Amino acid sequence: MPANLFRTRRAPIPMDTSVQFRHTLPLQIRFNDVDTLGHVNNTVYFSFYDLGKSSYFQDVHPAEAVMRQTSVVLAHAEVDFLVPIRPEEHIAVQTAVSAVGHKSFTLVQQVINSDTRQVKCFCTSVVVAFDAAAQTAVPIPESWVQAFCRYEGRDLRRAEH
Repeated sequence: MPANLFRTRRAPIPMDTSVQFRHTLPLQIRFNDVDTLGHVNNTVYFSFYDLGKSSYFQDVHPAEAVMRQTSVVLAHAEVDFLVPIRPEEHIAVQTAVSAVGHKSFTLVQQVINSDTRQVKCFCTSVVVAFDAAAQTAVPIPESWVQAFCRYEGRDLRRAEH
C-alpha cells in the first residue's frame, strides 16, 4: 500500500481552539459499523454526529428539542478523518455551537477515544433554521440563541454586516 494513500490534497479543517466541548455523548460501536478493513466505516461517523447533535439540542434547550415550530437542515458539512476507530475502542462524540448568525449556526463536533482523548475525526457543519411548511430558511428563534450562548458560556452571535 502506498505510504501517501491517506494524505489529503488540501489542508485539514482548522480546529477551532476557542471551542470548549461541554457536551459529550458516549457511543457504542455496533457490529455493522465495522467494515472489512477492521475499522469503523467513514459513513457511520455521520450517524455519530447526528446522535451527538440530537443529544446536544435536548440538553441545551429541552423545550425545543423536537423543534415543533422551526426545524433545522444541514446546509454544509466538512469532515476530516484523522485516525481510524477500531471496534474495541471506547468512543464519544463531543458537540458545541461555535457561532450563531441570523438564520444559521456553526456546529463543531469531534469523535474521540474516551480513554486516551485522541481525536479520531473532526466536523464543522452549518445548520440552518428552516420552516418546512414554507420551505424556506427562517431566523433562528431568540430562545435558541440564548440557550446556545448560556450553555457554551459566551456570546456566540456573529456580527451582522
